[in-house]
Amino acid sequence: MVCRRQPGFTLIEMLVTLAIVAILSTLLLPLAETTARRTKEQDLKHALRQIRDGLDAYRKAVDEGRLGATADRSGYPPSLDVLVTGLEDQKDPKRRKLYFLRAIPRDPFADLGISAEESWGKRSYASAHDDPREGDDIYDVYSRSTAIGLNGIAYREW
Repeated sequence: MVCRRQPGFTLIEMLVTLAIVAILSTLLLPLAETTARRTKEQDLKHALRQIRDGLDAYRKAVDEGRLGATADRSGYPPSLDVLVTGLEDQKDPKRRKLYFLRAIPRDPFADLGISAEESWGKRSYASAHDDPREGDDIYDVYSRSTAIGLNGIAYREW
């Protein structure tokens, strides 16, 4: 009588395969986390640039007399929402609205339970750059995250 070996894997082959998969997954997990964090950082840079462009466009419209600013104002918007809802163009005979942002981008490091505008820290024109405080206008925004970026700089300082 001839004994035939049945096809399949031995227990040793299965254990070796599982060990290799475990080692590869422990190597790839940190890489995946770094990639996800880098993506969030890119989103943060893009959002900060969008808001900065909107704030600068608002200020330019004020300087051109298109928004009818008063002398006691800094020339910056009172809220981020104004950049989206728009304001009447004082130089346009039809009084069409000027819009500066399509939507307020979210801080990618903020909690999802708050609105996009609330996700940002805001700095007024009157506050110092190293001690940002809210005020009557919005001169700049910053991330409220306390985390440090991959470049070693806190997201709050970007």
